[in-house]
Amino acid sequence: MGTLLAIEDLVVNFYTYRGVVKALDGINLVIHQGETVGLVGETGCGKSVTARAIIRLIDNPGRIEGGRILLEGLDLLSLPDPEMRKIRGRKISYIFQEPKKALDPTATVGSQMEEAIIMATGSTQERARGLAGQILAKVGLADPQRVLRSYSFELSGGMAQRIMIGMAVSGHPQLVIADEPTSALDVSIQAQILKLLQQLSADFGSSLLLITHNLGIAAENCDRIAVMYAGRIVEVGPVEAVFGTPAHPYTVGLLEALPGEDKQKLVPIPGMVPDLIFPPPGCRFSNRCSFQSQTCQQERPPALEVGEGHWVSCTSPRFAGTGEKPISGGALHGR
Repeated sequence: MGTLLAIEDLVVNFYTYRGVVKALDGINLVIHQGETVGLVGETGCGKSVTARAIIRLIDNPGRIEGGRILLEGLDLLSLPDPEMRKIRGRKISYIFQEPKKALDPTATVGSQMEEAIIMATGSTQERARGLAGQILAKVGLADPQRVLRSYSFELSGGMAQRIMIGMAVSGHPQLVIADEPTSALDVSIQAQILKLLQQLSADFGSSLLLITHNLGIAAENCDRIAVMYAGRIVEVGPVEAVFGTPAHPYTVGLLEALPGEDKQKLVPIPGMVPDLIFPPPGCRFSNRCSFQSQTCQQERPPALEVGEGHWVSCTSPRFAGTGEKPISGGALHGR
């Protein structure tokens, strides 16, 4: 598969009254054509900031201050605003976390869909009106014409998310970014929405960046996984490798903290996430890792390939592929 999007050394800072928050510190990530990449990690690690940086929608007081975001070789960070607006919706579309908040409560679904379709495809208003009904039928909504006349407060969460997905794919984008697309939905609806996303991505040949804190969702729906911690990507690889033979202590800690039928005891990750105004100079996980060394505390770990397409940023021999792979949280925490 060819490379669709390449993020290189991306840096995003937020300027607050307390100081500068180093939200993203040199992010590197590749998304290939036609694949689904899962971006996972706990709340506040930088997943949504990464996604919004791709489409250059970082709100004040945030600033993109370094790196490149290449869409088929074109650096999106170098484009003037009018050119970037042409990319949004047409080549890259975004599905927000809370669909009912993303929809305008003062406008009908139909008027909002027509506007999105016109911007994404350049269609006339009459043509966009017809396409809106077709799209709603394609995303599985009964009685599309009634839905088009509705307002967002008249919809369920699942209906609103289907509408947002329909708007996102209306221009047949090359990349769809889904930011926690099921977090505001009932469990019974989550599987339907994820299946719909995968089906539409396959139909249109789109790549999908799926952002989630739910490791189960990532494991079931993604081809590759990128694990984020405190503004850095610490591990990237095929889903089977990341979940089967995790190579970073943070990834192991996340997996050991998950409940399972064969687990008698969950193993929490000790300590707290560092303050990103005053992050540690070396590995940002070092203050919580039982295998930390002086090098970990002082030097940023390089990315090492520990298997085919499987990369980890860790200098500990145990987790960098030169020694025994971690197999349990007990081993991770020295028990």
